[in-house]
Amino acid sequence: MIIDIHGHYTTAPAQLGAWRDLQIAFTEGRADAPDPETLRISDDDIRETIEANQLKLMNERGSDVTVFSPRASFMAHHIGDLAVSETWARICNDLCARVSELYPERFLMGAMLPQSPGADPATSVAELTRAVEELGAVTVNLNPDPSGGNWTSPPLTDRSWYPIYEKLVEYEIPAMVHVSTSCNPAFHTTGAHYLNADTTAFMQLLQGDLFRDFPELKLVIPHGGGAVPYHWGRFRGLAMALGKPVLEEHLLNNVFFDTCVYHQPGIDLLTNVIPTENILFASEMIGAVRDIDPRSGHYFDDTKRYVDATTNLNDAQRAQVFEANARRVYPRLDRALTARGL
Repeated sequence: MIIDIHGHYTTAPAQLGAWRDLQIAFTEGRADAPDPETLRISDDDIRETIEANQLKLMNERGSDVTVFSPRASFMAHHIGDLAVSETWARICNDLCARVSELYPERFLMGAMLPQSPGADPATSVAELTRAVEELGAVTVNLNPDPSGGNWTSPPLTDRSWYPIYEKLVEYEIPAMVHVSTSCNPAFHTTGAHYLNADTTAFMQLLQGDLFRDFPELKLVIPHGGGAVPYHWGRFRGLAMALGKPVLEEHLLNNVFFDTCVYHQPGIDLLTNVIPTENILFASEMIGAVRDIDPRSGHYFDDTKRYVDATTNLNDAQRAQVFEANARRVYPRLDRALTARGL
């Protein structure tokens, strides 16, 4: 199987964005709070947006299953307060759950958390619980910077995050460390903020000892790990300077990287530097880069082509990247696929 562990509902029906605009107007004092019950999205609306986009490309590119979560840039935890985020997360999670219900053999749900700047991370536990127990989520997106580019939250190793980690371990689900929209003009959302955050999260984990307290916790750093594989020697040296164990022992039992890297040299570097067992196939489609690469004639985010072509993987290792690693790191995904005969 080809399991894509990084997909977002970037093509959600227009009604979702229109409702969010009303909610944003409320946060700015320009309107009353919209009622979630007024949001009407039919199954046919969902089918139209999925079948013409994600499902079409999955079929064309040869991927079988996608872990599908709310649009990352739409999480926008910096907007409004905790109550606003709780309502928005519930709506977006319910919508992704409906996708997985309509296409149970092609999509498995991932959830966003109702994070908010300054709010105790423990306030997200209730929605995490609902997403897993009621909606069937196999992962969550964890935003290390709910402030949207201002980085006001403590590092991921801080004990304030522990209630979330305890639930993740209890439910046997990994978290994808994924920021949202940047409201800081110094950081472009997908070109700078996302990749900066991937690198920052890794360095926070390197500096701390989180996995001493949570040896079973699994965290996925997307977009190929940001700058991490390219600067692996730097991070190995910093681990030594900080008195940490050898980097592979310190982090790689718990930290994983996806293949959302949009050119062949990037995938070649990733697969050369990072151990195969720590690499999970992903494309992020339809996401940050939606165009066709004029040099190759193929979409930039058709990452399966790069994994197929790299000489750093043999067939057995490719099977690990495409399927086996996802089933190991995402136990609920594995059980859901097994229950469906997949």
